[in-house]
Amino acid sequence: MAKAITISRAAERAGVGVETVRFYERRGLVAQPPRPHGGGYRLYDDTIVKRIRFIRQAQELGFSLREIADLLSLRADPAADCGDVRVQAVAKREDVDRKIAQLQHMRAALDVLIASCPGCGALRACTIIDALSARTGAKANRSEADGPPPLGEGQRQSQAARGLKMKTAIFKIDGMHCDGCARTVAALVSSEPGVRKATVSFKAREARILFDPNAASEERLAATIQQAGYAVVGRL
Repeated sequence: MAKAITISRAAERAGVGVETVRFYERRGLVAQPPRPHGGGYRLYDDTIVKRIRFIRQAQELGFSLREIADLLSLRADPAADCGDVRVQAVAKREDVDRKIAQLQHMRAALDVLIASCPGCGALRACTIIDALSARTGAKANRSEADGPPPLGEGQRQSQAARGLKMKTAIFKIDGMHCDGCARTVAALVSSEPGVRKATVSFKAREARILFDPNAASEERLAATIQQAGYAVVGRL
């Protein structure tokens, strides 16, 4: 019979933090052991440790917590077969292919900007800054041509005032296993409306997010991180 161990020891064996185990328990991915009748710590066994490793490895492959829950259900279903799992793996690969295509497009655009940069000289002569300014101007012109009439002075001042009220949220995150996880969190948060900048550090286990409180909230940003399978364990 496998030796029962504490949650801290189980987390260590699974390669995660204690808060990650508790987060998985809250999401229903891992069953929380009952507390002993005589008091003391809840005890975990190798079955739970293996389940936590499965969840973590599936996350590293890009599966969301909802998708992982489906995989776990298939794993426990005696009527399921390998074909059911293959369908989910194929769908995830297609999703990865779409993201790779987007990243390759971004890389090509950056290659053009970097190649045009002299690499030295005054900032006012920087071709990268000029190119980004030109792209921003072109987007603004297209918006004016196709959308509503230009803003009045009062509206412009209102928008400028909102721009001065940007907020910074700092989250402590558990569940990241590498710099790739940090980049994933940064990309997800950056796609949220109102987010101006997101910096995520795997080493510090921290996300620093600059956002417009009129378009986003700390609760929404935290939910985005958690939906991706990471635990927000504190706010600074």
